[in-house]
Amino acid sequence: MRKLIVVSALLASVAFAQDKKRVAVMNFDYGTVRTSAAQIFGSDQDVGKGIADMLVDRLVNGGKYSVIERKALDKLIAEQNFSNSDRADPSSAAKIGKLLGVDAIIVGSITQFGRDDKSKGAGGLGAAAGKFGIGGIGTKEGKAVVQITARLINVETGEILASVAGKGESKRSGVNLGGAGGGGGGVGGGGLSMQSSNFGATIIGEATNAAVTDCATGLDEKAASLPTRVVVIDGLVADVDGSHLILNVGKNAGVKVGDTLKISRIGREIKDPATGAVLRRTDSDLGTVTITQVDAGSSEGTYDGQPGVKVGDRVKQ
Repeated sequence: MRKLIVVSALLASVAFAQDKKRVAVMNFDYGTVRTSAAQIFGSDQDVGKGIADMLVDRLVNGGKYSVIERKALDKLIAEQNFSNSDRADPSSAAKIGKLLGVDAIIVGSITQFGRDDKSKGAGGLGAAAGKFGIGGIGTKEGKAVVQITARLINVETGEILASVAGKGESKRSGVNLGGAGGGGGGVGGGGLSMQSSNFGATIIGEATNAAVTDCATGLDEKAASLPTRVVVIDGLVADVDGSHLILNVGKNAGVKVGDTLKISRIGREIKDPATGAVLRRTDSDLGTVTITQVDAGSSEGTYDGQPGVKVGDRVKQ
């Protein structure tokens, strides 16, 4: 009985993992709050990247999504020469998401990042006498408020599948947004880490954490309604060395290590006499290839099947 329970639990965990929607999170656009953020921190800080990193952690811990590694996303963005202006653009994000092979991609904007009053204040983030704090001159006490909006984008169409808002307000008030500082020092404007405990101890950090948590909760509720992307792999054999094959399709086409793909010989094409469109092919199955290595545009694997596979033979799922 105990073995049966363990096996059932393992099967349930596998099924749950397979049900997770695979997503990527773009850096949030912070153009509308750039000036106020710079006043808070004393210099221009990419708070959009900081909030995206925080959201990734929340989504991973929430267990509803499988989130693409940050390094893979950053590398692809660099390869595609995407600029900061593309952060909240659905069509640009959809292109990135399609190349990554995710079910959806998340883009977002920061719509509020500062005080809840109209007091004028300025200051810098620095290390004075070994203390971390957000300085500032304010005319009266106020709470910190952060508001963000996240959108789930269909990578095939660029359609916005869901839009979720997250708002956070500090529980404490203060003249300065720092509210409470912490030891440690050495944190300059260029070294801001929004995931650090020092930032989290500030009033603006408290509001940011609450906003991101609120947003992540809303996204978790939308997970079950997202369509699963159907990956269709269709390529060609590019090189043959005995049972070792190299294919002209890779990660960008949805190929993963461990996949087993069919190899067939391209046969006669039957075309529509009116339009010339290919109606069907008389392909003949040869065998399979099990993928062992993958990069962006190609893959390699071990062939098993009829002898005589050659360059140009078709590869499909």
